[in-house]
Amino acid sequence: MKKILFVCLGNICRSSSAEEVMRTLIRKEGLEREIEVDSAGILSYHQGELPDSRMRMHASRRGYNLTHRSRPVCTDDFYHFDMIIGMDDRNIEDLIERAPDLETEKKIRRMTDYCRVKMVDYVPDPYYGGAQGFENVLDILEDACAGLLESIRAISSTQDN
Repeated sequence: MKKILFVCLGNICRSSSAEEVMRTLIRKEGLEREIEVDSAGILSYHQGELPDSRMRMHASRRGYNLTHRSRPVCTDDFYHFDMIIGMDDRNIEDLIERAPDLETEKKIRRMTDYCRVKMVDYVPDPYYGGAQGFENVLDILEDACAGLLESIRAISSTQDN
């Protein structure tokens, strides 16, 4: 089973949305037994909280139900997950700083590296913006998650041969 952790700053907008977008794609493809997803935040400030209400509203309009409870990244995550995907450069830097060793550091990736259509360097934090910011995040995540799933399938098919 491939295990993926999505990470942003507080785990109430971007990473929790990435988790649900990816879970929805996995479900549609019937891959629930092959791919596990979760999300976490760099900070524990929102620990135990549901995703931001504005993010939940925009996501629900697209058919996503964001129910994840915020939690901070912990050392065990670096051993449990095969891929740890940050939403922006700051998340990546913080993850590299927290990685217990070089082997676990190799698991860290950037979300937008999987974009197929959107030409963006990072997933912007919509927390202090308006409605368009939340929609933009969902657009980017839908593109990147589809690309991530494609990438995982390509790796799996080459390993099967």
